[in-house]
Amino acid sequence: MKYLDPKNDLIFKKIFGEHPDILRSFLNSMLPLPEGQQIVDLEYLSPEMVPETFLEKFTSVDVRCKDNQGRQFLVEMQMNWTTAFKQRVLFNASRAYVTQSEKGIAFRSLKPVYALNLINTIYLPQSPDYYHHYAVVHLKDSNEQLHGLEFVFIELEKFKPQNIAEKKLQILWLRFMTEINENTEEIDPELLRQPEIQKALTYVREASLTKDEKVLYEKNWDRISSEKTLLSAAIEDGWVKGKEEGREEGREEGKLQAKTELAGNARKMGMSDEEIMRLTGLTRDELDKL
Repeated sequence: MKYLDPKNDLIFKKIFGEHPDILRSFLNSMLPLPEGQQIVDLEYLSPEMVPETFLEKFTSVDVRCKDNQGRQFLVEMQMNWTTAFKQRVLFNASRAYVTQSEKGIAFRSLKPVYALNLINTIYLPQSPDYYHHYAVVHLKDSNEQLHGLEFVFIELEKFKPQNIAEKKLQILWLRFMTEINENTEEIDPELLRQPEIQKALTYVREASLTKDEKVLYEKNWDRISSEKTLLSAAIEDGWVKGKEEGREEGREEGKLQAKTELAGNARKMGMSDEEIMRLTGLTRDELDKL
């Protein structure tokens, strides 16, 4: 029996975007929810974050839902890290929070938004931790918090299950995300003992995909590989140009030039404008000027 990688966009959305019981288990294990505030029921929402006006950027998330308390949860699987991704996460969570008031909800009744982001690379090399929890806190007293927005970034490459003794369900889900792929031959019985993970495993079998889905699965890997190659070249090019200039202005000019060159190459490879903006961090106006 051949298994597929749950980090692939197609499989990730198939598992977590269509089965609320699986998603509930996943979110409860991953998010820093207050004691006694575990998610009970989930309702899927449109992943499209629609702008108010045509001048604003249109964006979307992998999975978006809310629970019976009205809390919203945005879930993203990101294979290649860019600084623009963090800004997009902030934008999407803020948009989800703000749009509640557009429906006539009083400010005091606004519900929290949690953004969960799994990163298949290392973006904080100076930190030994794989789990990063962000919140709006007082700089001198972290116990003083402005509630409403919270962010979790998980660096999958840093995850080492043998070093962690607590939060067992979180560990099992992260093992599912990091250990299951095309080379998997046997599933650890410990994973099979968790009902929601056992159910999720049925959707990572190659036999569960249609012919068209198998083609899309492979195309997703091709896209990810192309993005990684382009990003590596752009980062190196921008660093070299900035170093040659020897000043901050030169580094910034080098970064912008690298982004525009990256966008041009991505267009030649047939990427859509939305994919290019996500990859490079360029705005629609900047992209239209190319």
